[in-house]
Amino acid sequence: MKLSEILKGIKTKNDYTDCEIADVVQDSRSAGEGCLFVCIKGNTFDGHSAAREVVQNGAAAVLCERDLGLDKQIIVENTRAVYSSVCANFFGNPADRLKLVGITGTNGKTTTAFLIKQILEHSGKKVGLIGTVQNMVGNEIYPAKYTTPDPHELQKLFSLMVKAGCEYCVMEVSSQALAQGRVNGLTFEIGAFTNLTQDHLDYHKTFENYFEAKRILFKNCKTAVTNADDAYGLKIVENTPCSVVTYAVNTNNADYVAKNVKFKATGVEYELVGDSIGRVSCPIPGRFSVYNSLCAASIALTLGIDFGTVLTAVSQSAGVKGRIEVVPTNTDYTVIIDYAHSPDGLENIITSLHEIAKGRVVTVFGCGGDRDKGKRPKMGKIAAELSDFCVVTSDNPRSEDPAAIINDILEGMKGVSTPYVVVENRKDAIRWAMEHAEKDDIILLAGKGHETYQILPTGTIHFDEREAVAEILKDMDKESKE
Repeated sequence: MKLSEILKGIKTKNDYTDCEIADVVQDSRSAGEGCLFVCIKGNTFDGHSAAREVVQNGAAAVLCERDLGLDKQIIVENTRAVYSSVCANFFGNPADRLKLVGITGTNGKTTTAFLIKQILEHSGKKVGLIGTVQNMVGNEIYPAKYTTPDPHELQKLFSLMVKAGCEYCVMEVSSQALAQGRVNGLTFEIGAFTNLTQDHLDYHKTFENYFEAKRILFKNCKTAVTNADDAYGLKIVENTPCSVVTYAVNTNNADYVAKNVKFKATGVEYELVGDSIGRVSCPIPGRFSVYNSLCAASIALTLGIDFGTVLTAVSQSAGVKGRIEVVPTNTDYTVIIDYAHSPDGLENIITSLHEIAKGRVVTVFGCGGDRDKGKRPKMGKIAAELSDFCVVTSDNPRSEDPAAIINDILEGMKGVSTPYVVVENRKDAIRWAMEHAEKDDIILLAGKGHETYQILPTGTIHFDEREAVAEILKDMDKESKE
């Protein structure tokens, strides 16, 4: 593709010679012959410092923010701001041929996205999905590295969806992606908001910055579907150009309302009241499943999907890996894996499990390293106050000392009478909980969810909690026979 085509609509500060471009990259390690290298300044590395070397290695052109003294440079005001548009042009602007549904919020994005996909497919639509657990083009699965991919990967996925005949793309839109301009230039048919609680302050620094990052989505969508029960649900759409549709459980002053909610071990039920009234039966247990399914239903109805189709699709929905996932054990207790890794997420899952538990709720949890340290005592306090027993362990300590992270957690557990043990090794912690389980206990493994790895100070290792549980059961059975 011609460089001039890739830079269409982008204001440049200097003249340049048109040429053929083989690819667009922003990672100097991936810069090959004939590529356009986009210099982006990150937290730890400035791409401008690698520009000269990249050109020497065969790059056809360099997009930068300042004069680097290179013959092949094109200068723009902000490379990060235009990178998304550059990638979109390179792939032929595939998103223009899709109806985009973007979901943002602290919790519930993944489950809501899967529910929307399932509803749309039930109505006969072909749908792509981009999110935390995996990316999908129809039924084809592609691995997900980030909740919202880098613009190059994002546009490539859009292109694959168009080629596969997808009409819709449902995607989780993270606050980091919005702040970094990964979705710049995209127009969303629907932008949806789930909730907002403390998370990612290691990146955003302040809660206000976090909120403002989320708000960006609603400046670039046609219709907002927002949670009127959340303190930020209406604030986030103030002074935005989109039309607004609301959903709620705790107030009747919304476009779509869940009434007469019932919680069961097998899921949740409620009356969905909108333009029509019908009984929703969602086979995913937990209070937050009411909000997730209500959000998904509100989006589908806003898109014009038949009311009866929505009700049927929700009733037949499948769960999501790592979200209230029951691990087969063939024991008299239950092991559940959930991705809850924020104070609000942990509170929601433990509270929901108490609504269905016949015995104790035993919470096995830790907190991530190199992330918002302020969450740690809060999560410790929540786990201690709401659980019947806690096993404090590691999550992804990353470069931090796991013991130091645990100490931060324990600060929040002071003064709470709930018993707990500390077992730093996560597999050993799971084993401890299983060995001490009582009849009808629910053992909650919180924090890892769909992840199949653990990031330690010494490096990343394979760690799948499903495999860990199976191995522990096998060992326990073997030991019992000796």
